[in-house]
Amino acid sequence: MAISNSANREKKTRGRACGAAHRRGACGRVGRLRPRRDSTGKTRPANPFISHAFLHALEESGSATRGTGWLPQHLVLEDAAGGIAACMPCYLKSHSYGEYVFDHAWADAYERAGGSYYPKLQAAVPFTPVTGPRLLVRDGPSLAEREALLLQAAATLTDRLDASSLHITFPTREEWELAGKFGFLQRNDQQFHWRSDGYTCFEDFLGALTSRKRKAIRAERKRADRGRHRDRMGDWCRPHRGPLDVFFAFYMDTGSRNGARPISRGSSSA
Repeated sequence: MAISNSANREKKTRGRACGAAHRRGACGRVGRLRPRRDSTGKTRPANPFISHAFLHALEESGSATRGTGWLPQHLVLEDAAGGIAACMPCYLKSHSYGEYVFDHAWADAYERAGGSYYPKLQAAVPFTPVTGPRLLVRDGPSLAEREALLLQAAATLTDRLDASSLHITFPTREEWELAGKFGFLQRNDQQFHWRSDGYTCFEDFLGALTSRKRKAIRAERKRADRGRHRDRMGDWCRPHRGPLDVFFAFYMDTGSRNGARPISRGSSSA
């Protein structure tokens, strides 16, 4: 699920109070924030992808930085004592890659209408299409209030950064519904997941298939075992590079048809 809000709608929230006991601001590095620990000394939350360690690793490794188009702008709400009451992982994006929610058509329509779609503010976990909390709030009686404050503050931050829009991708259903009440445009998507039905080996998996599919898979594996695929790839890697040139042309054409910018030959990224 994804949620979006336009800049025009966000401007309406600028005058809303954020609460006298809370200060809000944007943090340019998650490393500046101290992770919360429970009574056993373990860092919370349980979801590994929104943990301080994971988000910090993305930045320190150079994966989520200004240079890669993921400028950290983490939204933080502080309580009266200066502690972190709530936060939202946010990034100022100069493209739409690494999100796994395709909005290239939106970007194209926005720019054809005379606007600049980028930068946009993205509340997400970079390169991780996994549903999880995006409104990170301490447990307590004021949890719902702080979640609402985060949404309001995120809209104001979008306006202050002069971003075209605010996007919250892969939130929980509860967050998705809450944002809808605040006027965010709600989007739905679908994923396909493979789940093991108690298989202990590959033969168990094959046994659950129809005879036709089982035979097809076994035939494919036999061909691979005979080395046919390895020989074919060996031909592709020879110096003349003829087939690779054709493959690269197909790759570039596919990217162009889907509004993407494929990597160039000289790029080391994949």
